[in-house]
Amino acid sequence: LFIIHLAAFFERRGAAGVADPHTGLVPFLLSIGAIALLLMLQPDLGSLLVIGSIAFAVYVIAGAPWSHVLGIAMAGIASAAVLIKIAPYRAARLSTFLHPELDPQGIGYHINQAFLAIGSGGWFGAGLGHSKQKHLYLPEVAGDSIFAVMAEELGFVFMLLVLVLSMILVIRMTVIARRASDPFGCFMAAGIATWVFSQTFFNISSMVGLMPITGLPLPFISYGGTALMSLMAAMGILANISSQSDSSPLRRRA
Repeated sequence: LFIIHLAAFFERRGAAGVADPHTGLVPFLLSIGAIALLLMLQPDLGSLLVIGSIAFAVYVIAGAPWSHVLGIAMAGIASAAVLIKIAPYRAARLSTFLHPELDPQGIGYHINQAFLAIGSGGWFGAGLGHSKQKHLYLPEVAGDSIFAVMAEELGFVFMLLVLVLSMILVIRMTVIARRASDPFGCFMAAGIATWVFSQTFFNISSMVGLMPITGLPLPFISYGGTALMSLMAAMGILANISSQSDSSPLRRRA
């Protein structure tokens, strides 16, 4: 719904309206601020990172001036620093990210168990269903930690294939965005592509120690009801945008 809102918002304003601070920047920041407030009251910093990535990408594609883009980026970094400072558990996650070996039985338990799972998988894994870490060791094995379990059971080669397929999907989404027949479709497709890419990146990065654990599911792979339904609905919207583009085989036959 947020991506639909962004696409309609920027299409109505056009390039000139997006560049104007009064009609573009200020209303955009107000809408983002309202969503950020609700997410932080939960709190859910992981979802806020995904929402922020989507908003930032669509804003840039819609024609935002680079001065506004740089200002928002700096404000986002400063806000993240404040959010980490005011919440002890976020600061603990950051310290664990920097030094995962300091508290392996406490705040660093999750990431250390993920390292054990991924490392023990080797090149070709222990075999499907033969994970040891998923039995009372690794938390959230069907959700946040599914990548670590798959790496342990299926190995590095299979996980590399999963990454390649994910990137092919994202690249195809960006092609649909470029070929969209109208700005609304372009912004919608770009927002969905950013959603899938950012959530995949944040999930896998947290499992391999490139960033603190965020608690986000891995798109199309983690167990979930509403998460999977939302993603499949987004894929239906993308298919519709693709069918309406000038280069679509359906349009050419028509």
